[in-house]
Amino acid sequence: MTDVQDALRARLSHLWGARVTTGPPQRLTGGASRETLRITVHTRDHTRDLVLRRDLLPGATPDGLAREAAALRAAAAAGVPVPTVVDDGPTLAGHPYLLMGHVHGEALPQRLLRDDTYTAVRTTLAETLGALAARIHTIDPDRIPGLTHPDPLDLLRDLADADDTPRPAVELALTWLTHHRPEPRPATVVHGDLRNGNVLIGPEGLRAVLDWELVHRGDPTEDLGWLCVKAWRFGAAPPVGGFGPRDHLLSGYHRIAGWAPTTTQLHWWEVYGTLRWALLCRVQALGYLHRTRDTLEHAVIGRRVCEAEYDLLLALGHTTPHPADDVLRAPAPRTDTTPPHDAPDAGHLLTALGDALTAGEFGDTYTTRVAANALKIARREILLGPTLAERHRQRLTHLGLPDDAALAAAARAGDTSPALTTAIADTLRDKLLVANPRYLGQPAD
Repeated sequence: MTDVQDALRARLSHLWGARVTTGPPQRLTGGASRETLRITVHTRDHTRDLVLRRDLLPGATPDGLAREAAALRAAAAAGVPVPTVVDDGPTLAGHPYLLMGHVHGEALPQRLLRDDTYTAVRTTLAETLGALAARIHTIDPDRIPGLTHPDPLDLLRDLADADDTPRPAVELALTWLTHHRPEPRPATVVHGDLRNGNVLIGPEGLRAVLDWELVHRGDPTEDLGWLCVKAWRFGAAPPVGGFGPRDHLLSGYHRIAGWAPTTTQLHWWEVYGTLRWALLCRVQALGYLHRTRDTLEHAVIGRRVCEAEYDLLLALGHTTPHPADDVLRAPAPRTDTTPPHDAPDAGHLLTALGDALTAGEFGDTYTTRVAANALKIARREILLGPTLAERHRQRLTHLGLPDDAALAAAARAGDTSPALTTAIADTLRDKLLVANPRYLGQPAD
């Protein structure tokens, strides 16, 4: 990180006309697409915390971060609480960058949903987020050069077709979305990733909205549906980010915008957002599998695709929550080791390592928790893999289908018979028994 510090000191010294020193960069968790660092800078007169975002992908152009910087400036002009843009440009230590002021607050969903510090503010956040979305939709789009205006279903179909694995649940959802599409609202600026985890909260309420890299033009209801996607509830029951009911969200939106979408329109965009999340998880997993994004996080997120696909079937009424036991909670069986190896065997070693990582014995960091999750998924697959594979083979045989590609083709062709949707739901339940069995018992609403 020395090159980053040297480049930042030189740039800020030129920008501010004063000698600047910096502390060591601190990597911030969250966000799988760009590097985000917190850096304390000092001049003779003041000390200030800044946040540096850099796009490290090979061949990255400055356009994305330049658009994000323009969106932040336009949002501030519209009265949306955002970090202050300090600087942006095509290269800092060899990469496009965006430098912002640091806003103190909590963004970690698990703390926002469970910490006593936020007990009072939690009850108002669903309405607050509705009002926030309405203010975002007042931003002047002409102040953000390069905004795209994609057709939402074309975007999802392109993502689905880029996958190399048949996904029956995706085909079911795409068919439903195509047949139930509402009339679009007049296009506005859409944040594109407005959710629990991308807002900074203090005990008194909202402080800033972050991560504008997906900003675009579109139907404003898209942001409201994304707020209600089940993945952003993090195990809590209330549908708006785990904070409150949908009618609070719509009430907050109406208070600022003077109108609000119907519950039917909101539901369509919630299903849309759920499918979008499933496909984005798959895109990140493919980045790992094709070795364009070689990180543990991108590897593990591939096993979260079935969570979003299961949520699709919940939203479409094809299944219901059903708690399931985690095979890892059973006592570890005593096994004979294979010579020349000594006990404990590989399964016991995986168990011990996973427990140690979960307990924070190697440091309570985000990457450590991801590593622990990866180990648990691997061991569940070892324990359950043969049984689940045989169960899936019998499932396809019962339908008279040879493989998952045929199952996906039937869904694409419009087959929504109970036999087919039950088979897809049962398949996703089996996937979740390995990837995340606790997810099966989480409430749908």
